[in-house]
Amino acid sequence: MGHALSCAGSTRDRDFFASVRAGRLESVRTAVRQDPSLLLREIFFDRLSALHIAAASGHVQILSMILEKSSNPDIVNRHKQTPLMLAAIHGKIACVQKLLEAGANILMFDSLKGRTCLHHAAYYGHSNCLEAILSAAQSTAVADSWGFARFVNVGDESGATPLHLAAWRRRTDCVHVLLDNGALVCASTGGYGHPGRTPLHLAARGGSLDCVRELLAWGADRLQRDSSGLIPYSVAIKHNHGACAALLNPSAAEPLVWPSPLKCINELDPDAKALLEIALMEANKEREKMILNATEELLSSPANVEEAFDDDASEASDTDLCFICFSQVCTIEVQDCGHQMCARCTLALCCHNKPNPTTLCTPSPTCPFCRSNIARLVVAKTKAIDKEEKGTDYKLRRSKRPGNFSGGSSSFKGVALSMGSFGRMGRSGRIMSSEDMEDKPM
Repeated sequence: MGHALSCAGSTRDRDFFASVRAGRLESVRTAVRQDPSLLLREIFFDRLSALHIAAASGHVQILSMILEKSSNPDIVNRHKQTPLMLAAIHGKIACVQKLLEAGANILMFDSLKGRTCLHHAAYYGHSNCLEAILSAAQSTAVADSWGFARFVNVGDESGATPLHLAAWRRRTDCVHVLLDNGALVCASTGGYGHPGRTPLHLAARGGSLDCVRELLAWGADRLQRDSSGLIPYSVAIKHNHGACAALLNPSAAEPLVWPSPLKCINELDPDAKALLEIALMEANKEREKMILNATEELLSSPANVEEAFDDDASEASDTDLCFICFSQVCTIEVQDCGHQMCARCTLALCCHNKPNPTTLCTPSPTCPFCRSNIARLVVAKTKAIDKEEKGTDYKLRRSKRPGNFSGGSSSFKGVALSMGSFGRMGRSGRIMSSEDMEDKPM
């Protein structure tokens, strides 16, 4: 927060700023009533106003009171930092939301490294603040003046985007939020560390397996070189991150990537998307185990993922199982036809949907059972069948599942064969084979 409060002028000023920092609302209210000009005073050296101190300290009631009496939420300190930037740096989500409601400008840059509030939230790992700022960017003039995509991918004075900073600082949650909001996974820096480095280079430098796997799942290029000619694998080796290096080794099997055909579907239910993401990450983690177990530099295995699908499969009846792999519970429903599949098979369907050779465009995925276009994916409603309902309801459920494998056998077999990229799947459904660091990465 800068120099001590003794840098303020008079004793009254020092007492006022001390009350703001300590969150003593009544003392602050009384002081402002006696001398409204206190709101215009600043701590001498860092030029911190009461609004800066309240935002950085997380005292939202004092912040609200000051905003009611002050028309400028974007007052800057010595380093051109706004109260919104300080609230994002310190992770004070309530203050971030209050400042955004008051119309704080999210497009201001500080004078230290030319960073916005989005950079600061990503660098310090406050994903809730990151989401609040991104939400505001979609509903304010930013989308019209700058464009949302440009704001998400804005670089600081060294060309580092928020995604670069989150990857370097091992902020996996922030990496996921940014990628989900259109951050460019292969953007290059200007002069941050070595010029030309991508977020994957910086994740390899930071040694975060979670960040590396997240970036790879979104299509990061393992072979992209920085200005020194280094690929991410070389960066991981240089900094002794053996597990990351094993995943980034160009000779290792390619990871599964979030499939672009899913973007052709008009509507993707958020819950269905979450299930597909889990299936993707689970399949990649199984692949990682095979790679990491084969390396001599393996330090520890990746965190295990709860076998949610296996648990469901063991408790479900045969009528709840996916009719493609016969090992996972049906969790995804295709609309409008109503057929159901497990998340892994749905993902395989989209991952292996080849582009049309004449148009080079990826076609919209089709249901492997009835060959109708998939308009929407939602979470399947699987319920236990009561004995009294086994008559009509049982037949209805079966009618929505594939009843004839011969008519649409080519489509069915194609999806079943495409599951090979997930590894050989047994009856159990398991795949059988394949805090502050210096802000200057070297």
